[in-house]
Amino acid sequence: MIDMLRECGLAHKTIIFVLDEFDLFTQGKQRLLYSLLDAMQSLSSQAVVIGLSCRLDADQLLEKRVRSRFSHRKLLFDPPPIEELHSLLVHILSLPTDSTFPHKYSTEFNSRLHNLLGDKKFSEVLNSLLNVDNSVGSLLRFLFQAVCFMDPETGFLAIDNFRNAISCIRRQPKQENLQDASVLELYILVCMNRLEAKEQSSYNFNVVMKEYKAVHDNYQTSDYYAQNVCLRAFEHLLDRGLIGFTDSKGRSQSIEFRSVRLLIAPQELYQGLKSNRSCPAILQKLFDHESYK
Repeated sequence: MIDMLRECGLAHKTIIFVLDEFDLFTQGKQRLLYSLLDAMQSLSSQAVVIGLSCRLDADQLLEKRVRSRFSHRKLLFDPPPIEELHSLLVHILSLPTDSTFPHKYSTEFNSRLHNLLGDKKFSEVLNSLLNVDNSVGSLLRFLFQAVCFMDPETGFLAIDNFRNAISCIRRQPKQENLQDASVLELYILVCMNRLEAKEQSSYNFNVVMKEYKAVHDNYQTSDYYAQNVCLRAFEHLLDRGLIGFTDSKGRSQSIEFRSVRLLIAPQELYQGLKSNRSCPAILQKLFDHESYK
């Protein structure tokens, strides 16, 4: 990459790197960000790195060595009002009458689209999207999915296309992972949630195991596993992205001693417990007591 930047600099050509969801690039060791921003320090390279993120604190997630190479230039954009998004939606979906499409088909397509957009049911679907994310990018992904669900035989959009698009966009991979989680993994997640409910700011695997033993002793559960088995389940949760380390420091430490945190909200965890067929009743009762319904 460095050689490529050098050659482009000699040829007076500029390269623009656009990193969408910039905050995700800050996870891990940030080698990519460091390499890119470090290359910007060279006088011979002609390149720009643009990071896009919905997080206002994305630059604060950078390691010290990366932050020192960051220009700290930030542009904040407010999402457009709903009226403009609706006009954009009409502009994107409408077919031009002077295109290669048959004039009769384009006219009927636009007429049906106009009727669909005026339907109250469509407004409910659209509002359910915009109430969560009213950015242009979210709208474009939504429309792309809706067109993909369009029946090729009829060639017209229907309300079900947009409903299917909403369902596709709202997939919750963390809850899907919970459906396949083992009983032991569910116990670990619930114990971590109990620790955070107690406002314990920092804890590691060993602290989680103490909470796990306390649950077992207090409720006399039959599900109790050896510590080495629990550690493998703990590592599996790390791989699934349901829990994570609080920072990138301490990589030389053993997993048992590194601080961790839940990466799933209590409400999501509660719904995941209900959807998991193997979940013991005691785990749901623990959430009942803590009012996480």
